[in-house]
Amino acid sequence: MYVCACVCVCVVENFLLLRQFVSAEVSVSLFAVRLAASFIFHSAVLATLNQVRMKIAAFNGKNLGQKKVQNKSVIKHLTKIISRYSVIVLLEVVDKSGKAMETLLQELNKTDTNRKRPYKKTASKQLGRDTYKEQYVCFYRPDEVTLKDSHQYEDNQAGDEDAFAREPFVLRFQCPNTVVEDLVLIPVHTKPEDSLKELDELHDVVEDIRKKWKTDNIMILGDFNADGRYLSKKKKEKIRICSPSYNWLIDDDVDTTASNKNDNTYDRIVVYGKTMLNAIVPNSAKSFNFQQEFDLTDEEALGISDHYPVEVELKTRAGRQKRMAVPDGTEMTSGEEQSQKKGKQKKTKPAGSPKPAGAQKKKKDESDRQQKKKNVGTNRKRGQASNTPTKRRRQDVQCS
Repeated sequence: MYVCACVCVCVVENFLLLRQFVSAEVSVSLFAVRLAASFIFHSAVLATLNQVRMKIAAFNGKNLGQKKVQNKSVIKHLTKIISRYSVIVLLEVVDKSGKAMETLLQELNKTDTNRKRPYKKTASKQLGRDTYKEQYVCFYRPDEVTLKDSHQYEDNQAGDEDAFAREPFVLRFQCPNTVVEDLVLIPVHTKPEDSLKELDELHDVVEDIRKKWKTDNIMILGDFNADGRYLSKKKKEKIRICSPSYNWLIDDDVDTTASNKNDNTYDRIVVYGKTMLNAIVPNSAKSFNFQQEFDLTDEEALGISDHYPVEVELKTRAGRQKRMAVPDGTEMTSGEEQSQKKGKQKKTKPAGSPKPAGAQKKKKDESDRQQKKKNVGTNRKRGQASNTPTKRRRQDVQCS
């Protein structure tokens, strides 16, 4: 409709304009050229407007199985959550028969939003050291991505066998609309008591995938249990996926739990390398507070999960040429390198530039303003973006 309306306006304007200055034969020829150019231009504008950034997420569904998908309220909200994403990996799926996830897929694709753009799914085998087993299950939109390959990490390194309670199920996608066409996802759900060791071992998984598939476009995402009594900041600094090659997109002050008893940052997204970091839409990594979004009671929210999904967006190819708005209201060119790390760039003056009059007074005034800001308390809603103020600590409780 947008293109048709614009072209109709151009038809009238161009024809009337040309008739004033040239003969009928010439005006018709020039009119045809301008009409074609207008159509091409407005079609390109529409294509750009219609492009949606690719959004990826991981979500611990908390014992997600047959009982949950039979609950009408739960499955209604699960389909709403999943429908937000191009690719989402569900963790803690307990579905030995596979019927629960098949039901979820069918219900997901019945919605008006997804009927024309249905999801597909893929799943790992049953994973676990004892009788309790879990799966990683991935839902994705095939009109946005193509699943090229998958790999169940074998976890059999000599002298360090069985490092993971639930070995990572690695997925490789082709993403034709994003700035990185090749994307590898490594979903993870660590055993809480072993999170330090398992997170450190993820470096070996990354190195294995880099050799196997010859790509550095790697994203680790899921329930790391990387907070509270399971992983202190001091211990976290020692693990290999906290080295400079890795970038943690979900900061330590982001609440990823739906439980009111704690606001820990158990769930994370980590990307490997500079190319992958630069493919991320700035400030897009966050948790999704579905309780607030859907106006749920505590009981209703916990019936879905005690975790929030963690999500991030990838830049589209068209984004290289256009300017985009970022959450803080400023604009930046998406093709420029944008740092995802904490801290702000310091502004520097050219060498030798004179100090303006009253500079000392301005400096003092600025210092006073900064001091006032420090004295003002800020409250953060749970589930906000990772660049929000420090969270309030509550009593730590176990959250699988």
